[in-house]
Amino acid sequence: MRSLNIAATGMLAQQTNVEVISNNIANMNTTSFKKQRAEFQDLLYQDHRRVGSASSDTGTIVPAGVQIGVGVKTAGVYRITEQGNLVSTNNTYDVAIQGKGFFQVTLPNGDNAYTRAGSFQLSASLMAGEGTGPEHRLSISGRIYDVTRVPVLTRTVRRGEKIGPGDVAVRLVRAESRASGANLDIKDVIGKTPRRALRRGAMLHAGDIQEPVIVVRGKLVTIVLKTRNMVITARGKALEDGAMGDLIRVRNNRSKSTIEGVVAGPARVTIDIPG
Repeated sequence: MRSLNIAATGMLAQQTNVEVISNNIANMNTTSFKKQRAEFQDLLYQDHRRVGSASSDTGTIVPAGVQIGVGVKTAGVYRITEQGNLVSTNNTYDVAIQGKGFFQVTLPNGDNAYTRAGSFQLSASLMAGEGTGPEHRLSISGRIYDVTRVPVLTRTVRRGEKIGPGDVAVRLVRAESRASGANLDIKDVIGKTPRRALRRGAMLHAGDIQEPVIVVRGKLVTIVLKTRNMVITARGKALEDGAMGDLIRVRNNRSKSTIEGVVAGPARVTIDIPG
């Protein structure tokens, strides 16, 4: 029956090995987790015949002897402190060590400890009641984020309607939540018109607003044709809306030809001809 006991030690050792591997897999997303590895060693050996003993009456010496092992045991579970992959979290107080070293932290009891986990949070103490009665100390914990100011609408604004000073307010938002192209200064918004209807509370982006439309589609405009030596004016009809500086299409009322010009003012389009 000894063979069953020896086999049982092997199964127990293999169970320990599988448990260590399972724990490594379970913690694959744990911050600063270091994988572990189980090490094993053999147990004592029982001598059935000692090395160098005589094997016969003639004095023949047994060179190796007979030793039978009685199994295996877990020698230890070691932690492998290799450099892991660095992941960006966009949190101001998340830090990581690349290479050797540990963070020194203070435990609640005042003792120092060391860790590789760099997921830190801000904590503070608040005392209330000073001078008016017993003091109460409260612990506050949380995260700090970078914030930025962005203009938002205080009312729904229709397409083409001019945005006034009372239509915009400033709101603080987390910096990473601000989409690319968001206007950061309220003066970039006042006096502009939305390209489409914008709801109340909407965060404004550069692509949402434009200069006020001063040439309206279907309305008569003055077409100014400029060359180096002369200026010619004609009447035409705008084929699309346009703000100051926009390139739009207009139709000459007399020739019925369609040309492109730059909006230079209310109901005014210019066309520059080089030479």
